Amino acid sequence: MATTTVSVRPNTYAGTAWSWITTVDHKRIAVLYFVTSLAFFALGGAEALLIRLQLSRPELDLVHPDRFAELFTMHGTTMVFLALMPLSAAFFNLLVPLMIGARDVAFPRLNALSYWVYLFGGIFLNISFIAGGAPAMGWFGYAPLTATEFADTHAVDFWAFGLQILGVSSILASINFIVTIINMRAPGMTFNRMPMFVWMTLITGFLIIFAFPVITIGLVLLLFDRYLGTSFFLYQGGGDPVLWQHLFWVFGHPEVYILILPAMGIVSDVLPTFSRKPLFGYAVVAYSGAAIALVGFGVWTHHMFTVGLGPVADTAFAISTMAVAVPTGVKIFNWIATLWGGSISLRTPMLFAIGFIAMFILGGLTGVSLGSPPVDTQVQDTYYVVAHLHYVLFGGTIFGLFAGIYFWFPKMTGRMLNEGWGKVHFWLMMIGFNLAFGPQHQLGIDGMPRRIHTYGADMGWDAWNLMSTVGAWLIGLSMLIFAINAIRSLRSGRDSGPDPWDGGTLEWSMSSPPPVYNFAEVPVVDDRYPVWKEKHGGGHTGAAVAEPPAAETAHDDDEPHIHMPNPSYWPVLVAAGMVITACGLIFHQVFLLIGALIFGISLIGWIEEPPG
Repeated sequence: MATTTVSVRPNTYAGTAWSWITTVDHKRIAVLYFVTSLAFFALGGAEALLIRLQLSRPELDLVHPDRFAELFTMHGTTMVFLALMPLSAAFFNLLVPLMIGARDVAFPRLNALSYWVYLFGGIFLNISFIAGGAPAMGWFGYAPLTATEFADTHAVDFWAFGLQILGVSSILASINFIVTIINMRAPGMTFNRMPMFVWMTLITGFLIIFAFPVITIGLVLLLFDRYLGTSFFLYQGGGDPVLWQHLFWVFGHPEVYILILPAMGIVSDVLPTFSRKPLFGYAVVAYSGAAIALVGFGVWTHHMFTVGLGPVADTAFAISTMAVAVPTGVKIFNWIATLWGGSISLRTPMLFAIGFIAMFILGGLTGVSLGSPPVDTQVQDTYYVVAHLHYVLFGGTIFGLFAGIYFWFPKMTGRMLNEGWGKVHFWLMMIGFNLAFGPQHQLGIDGMPRRIHTYGADMGWDAWNLMSTVGAWLIGLSMLIFAINAIRSLRSGRDSGPDPWDGGTLEWSMSSPPPVYNFAEVPVVDDRYPVWKEKHGGGHTGAAVAEPPAAETAHDDDEPHIHMPNPSYWPVLVAAGMVITACGLIFHQVFLLIGALIFGISLIGWIEEPPG
């Protein structure tokens, strides 16, 4: 992409609100992703706390049954599509160019578009709360609960169109990062020298590109059933509700790995830093990630053992489910081997990384049990499945993402999070998490179904549910402590310097926060841990130069003259046009016309915009 010479300064985040709206800087877009995804994470957490409050005691009526169904649907949808995936995207934006020695991503404006589509899509999805009611059929949208017979408001339409919009954002971002990683690595940055987080980003990108078209097809057919009177998923019209389950879970199980692989990449970079030794079995960890992605496409019907596919199909998918545990187990053994014999420093990022390993092992063990059709038949649609899901996605993904937040917060902001409050956050979250979801295994074994609004006092579930609710509120308290810590640290936290952890990868070779141009001189890499090699190995790798050479200096010695892409307001207008068009498909044709005009004119403006 052609560029224009601009005057840039190291203060990456200074500027007006308009500069943030028009930004194409990957680091600023990372900040936007962080703030937005954490806001949606808080919203999803509030929905979860209301669910747990309703279930804390038998026969309570704090939340109306219809609102309860909306809460558990939107909680799952929000956490998966609006919180965890975009939080991973925030790390992709912040770190990938820095880690591979690039000055920017391959397509800066496309990167901005992916964020604005995500933001507007998330707002669009949540408008349903004030436009006749939110969807109430579960985050997986099983037919026939999505049929107009059972959902005669626009709630399901908001859900279906919203997921389509969010899918566009994910696919655009994935294409961008795949191209960036493949084409923009620094000289010497071979695939076998890439940081493990970059590896997992690359694999996640391919997973999204292959998985999301499947749910896109399913959602289009669902909208045909609702708008055009077809019967793809309606039995009375000759359709098959189980077809929706196939389409959803062909996407849905790879989605689990879309959520967990970035956290695995984070942990694979945190553990070596705080063990003071390289990652054990680098190649095995990288290729096992690819194996997880590949095998993950062949296990989807373990979500469907009770729909009557027959013993042959159940047996085949039970075997594939057990098989996917092998590359996962390989990673765990390599992480433990990395810790073995290391000079371990139990700083907050390390605590969250170790917590990730421990909780993910527990989630994996219950996953193996659910991979057995006889066991799954007994606990299907009970709280045992809820517990398993949260041990994987909360105990795994969220613990891993918080390891990354504490680890790279200094690089993003130039300030340290308070270590003492960070450890309080960790231990409260660890205790609250196990108190919240540990008892749910017993509730599932005792037969408590998922998604029920209340239960009788004679069922014997009240003590376990009360424990679970107390644990959930402890998690909420831990998140409040994190929020206070983050805000106070942003305002008055200790200056971090460029490399507070003595890190080994390229992002630790520059100032914190990084300058707009990332690297004053494109680095040359000859080691997996080039910064460690330069600091401790006695060899110069050309990792980055702190001061630019005089020939690159424009007006003074601290301000290099480097080509960077110009800001653009077209991405935000294209995203707005897309979402307004979706509103027109639900509300009134005038919105359809307005949205299409905004989208078309903005797209033409984008195409005609001078390169830069």
